[in-house]
Amino acid sequence: MSELTPAIANLSDDALQALLKSAIYKTLILGGLASLVLTASSGWGTGALFASGTLVSAASIFEWRRLVRIINSRMRNQAAPRGVGLSIAFILLRLVVFGAVIYGSLKCFRGSPIALVCGLSLAVITLTWEALKLLRG
Repeated sequence: MSELTPAIANLSDDALQALLKSAIYKTLILGGLASLVLTASSGWGTGALFASGTLVSAASIFEWRRLVRIINSRMRNQAAPRGVGLSIAFILLRLVVFGAVIYGSLKCFRGSPIALVCGLSLAVITLTWEALKLLRG
């Protein structure tokens, strides 16, 4: 590879797993802090909706982390990790659970739905942040 190749192109599986793990922690920390601020400023319903979105975001990154491990092992013609079928079934089951959490949060917390959308988008923000850090470094 040339000197102009970005660091993201040479990312190893372990480095990618560490990046995704870091994104999970940052999502939870930023979401927790923002939820506290929203609870203090806009009420507990809005803070709870943001927290629900944050939890779904962090769980989504966790699922992508597992899925990336499976896909990378298949691309390298390695033996797939144990329980691939079970992992895929759990991913589909969690999508149903995520939908139920979103629906239940909107019905129960009576806060601003925009807070839920912002919490859900927190995963995209933290993953973009991690990718930009990797591109700069």
